[in-house]
Amino acid sequence: MRRNAGLFVAISLLSGFGSSAMSLVAGIWILDLTGSTGLAALAGLCVYAPVLAGPWLGGLLDRASRRSLVMAVNLALATVLLSLLTVRGPGQTWLIFLASCAYGVSYVLIDAGETALLPSALSPAELGDVNGWRSSAQEGMKLVAPLAGAGLYAWRGGHAVVLLSAAMPVLVAILYAAVRLKQTPPDLPTEQQRGLRAGLAVLLAQRATRVTVALAAVSIAMSGFTTAANYAIVTGTLGLPTTFLGVLFSAQGAGSIIGGLIAGRLIARWGPVTVGVAGTTLFAVNCLVRCLPWWPGTVVASVVAGIGLPWALVAAVTAVQTHTPTAMLGRVAGTANTAMFGPIVLAIPLGSAAVQLGDRPTLVVAAAFCLASTVGVACRPRRQREEERTSAAGLPTAEEPHSDRTQPPQGATLARSPSAMEHT
Repeated sequence: MRRNAGLFVAISLLSGFGSSAMSLVAGIWILDLTGSTGLAALAGLCVYAPVLAGPWLGGLLDRASRRSLVMAVNLALATVLLSLLTVRGPGQTWLIFLASCAYGVSYVLIDAGETALLPSALSPAELGDVNGWRSSAQEGMKLVAPLAGAGLYAWRGGHAVVLLSAAMPVLVAILYAAVRLKQTPPDLPTEQQRGLRAGLAVLLAQRATRVTVALAAVSIAMSGFTTAANYAIVTGTLGLPTTFLGVLFSAQGAGSIIGGLIAGRLIARWGPVTVGVAGTTLFAVNCLVRCLPWWPGTVVASVVAGIGLPWALVAAVTAVQTHTPTAMLGRVAGTANTAMFGPIVLAIPLGSAAVQLGDRPTLVVAAAFCLASTVGVACRPRRQREEERTSAAGLPTAEEPHSDRTQPPQGATLARSPSAMEHT
């Protein structure tokens, strides 16, 4: 199992590097070709829009061999990227938009596919940790890859970045082929397990999944809601240059690496719901600390946000993996991704409008939403707390029979060795 854990972390490193490098260069390339900042921004929208189709795209993973489909998606992505070698002027800009859309679709399918494959490649005791390690790997690439991609673009142009980025999904497909699956998922879901409502019903049926996914959705949405306020705090309240945002971005990335490395161990001890509550609370603390007119506090807040967001996300992913029937993991994972990342599409423009009323009020509102959601979870009956502790120990609860678990652990702890995913 350690071999599989290493392969999944390597997959996260390679895919994170390729996608992070190309996502920045795509906007720069469009701007250079067209001179339009509006068109350059649309490249980012093309990447995020497909997440809204997560429940339907995730359903494909329940109707085919998950590993074969994820490998095919990576190879198809490499093919689309190579088409960018024909870009010579503004007339071929549509190919860059096509590649951005391809990245968006691949994110949905690959994220859901990995979520569905991990329980077949790892023991339940390893899921939380491996999810955290993957999160740290992806966040680490967000610090390195954009700079490398922009540097390569400035040196050799967009085609050089295309060749580098296209090589990454090919290598990822090879690593997927090397993963040893200890269990073959059912080829097709049963008749009762098909359809969007069936996947949503499974997601809502277990308290661990519905609560952690809701907490992650609130945290991620509020991170988008506060984006404009964070910019205003730096350039307005603190009177610092825009380049200081790079310092904050790096600080948050460092926090994300730390948060991902320890998330699995915390889930093993306290359960995913408690870790999700802690992550959402930390993001609320980050919002409040940013209101202080003191730049070192803003740096500390960025580190705290970097720790909190991965905790909320890793807790949700691990809960979905351990509380979903095997035949429906693809559909439920896709639905969970849409629930967690879909609201940010609306939260960002709302935050941009709200900041007109003031940067600090916007941050306070975000903190209030996060704290309200955690208080609602904390005020739960004693019986539910006992069920969560039982779930964290890898034992079935009264509402969770062995036959519905992805991997009946028979006494194993939920997570004792590596953990993660993205998108923020």
